[in-house]
Amino acid sequence: MRVALFIDGADWHAQRLQAALTAAGAEVTRASLSRCRFATNHPAGIAVHGFGDDLPDAVFVRTVAAGSFEAVTLRLGVLHALTRRGVPIWNSAAAIEACVDKAQTTYRLAAAGLPTPDTWALESRKEAAAIVAAETADGRPLVLKPLFGSQGRALKLVASPDDLPSANEVSGVFYLQRFEGSDPRAPGDASAWRDHRVLVSGGRALAGMIREGETWITNIRQGGQAIAWEPDAEARRLAEAAAAACGADYAGVDLIRTRDGGWSILEVNSMPAWSGLQSVVEMDLTAAIAGDFLAAVRRAKGLRPQAVGA
Repeated sequence: MRVALFIDGADWHAQRLQAALTAAGAEVTRASLSRCRFATNHPAGIAVHGFGDDLPDAVFVRTVAAGSFEAVTLRLGVLHALTRRGVPIWNSAAAIEACVDKAQTTYRLAAAGLPTPDTWALESRKEAAAIVAAETADGRPLVLKPLFGSQGRALKLVASPDDLPSANEVSGVFYLQRFEGSDPRAPGDASAWRDHRVLVSGGRALAGMIREGETWITNIRQGGQAIAWEPDAEARRLAEAAAAACGADYAGVDLIRTRDGGWSILEVNSMPAWSGLQSVVEMDLTAAIAGDFLAAVRRAKGLRPQAVGA
């Protein structure tokens, strides 16, 4: 089985994935979406970096590099075209689009009846200011997030309409979400600021961790600390349902405890990192994901499941 591993840069995850897929019998070619192209004189109409006149048997998308709107559209278009050609892809372009656009994610979560914070996404600063004025009257702030942001970057607490940036500073879109958990402005120990990450693969919750931070932003890339945690049955159910709602074959699902003790789903990441989670769990997460991926590809192609140890 020839697998295209789409990456930009050989990070820890790419190296581990290539090793795990190779150990399971796949022939892995590292490729970049930015070097793929549409070509009407190509036998398939798509030229995939590293595959000449052929197409890969399957694709695993580890990263899609940042770029202009046009460049990213072209790269996702390649993934859409490969899907039309019958090439199994983890995650599909449709799933990536549903997760990278936070407004689409929260819409899908709410439409599926899953608990997620009240959220607003709109283009009018005047209307956004009215929402902030009404929703912060109880003294609790909203969180302003970039629509396409990740890893906790550019998050901002909004306690009054005056805290809103200009439309130009947020690329014309105001994505506002009710803050869940402990009050981020209150003094206290670091344990007040925590959320939970569950890694889902092939429809099952593999493992989870607590992320604690010295501030209300707990992402590992922002200095958060990974702490071992065994997700309860409800957290597992919600994480699996959130990934399914977004069409993601593998995903990092972020949850937080609400003040009434329940769970709320914050985000679904379609290209999650798991090195931090791996540091606090014994399971080989990369091997589990690679195994789920290859099993799904074999099912999609009508092949028998591979014997254990083959």
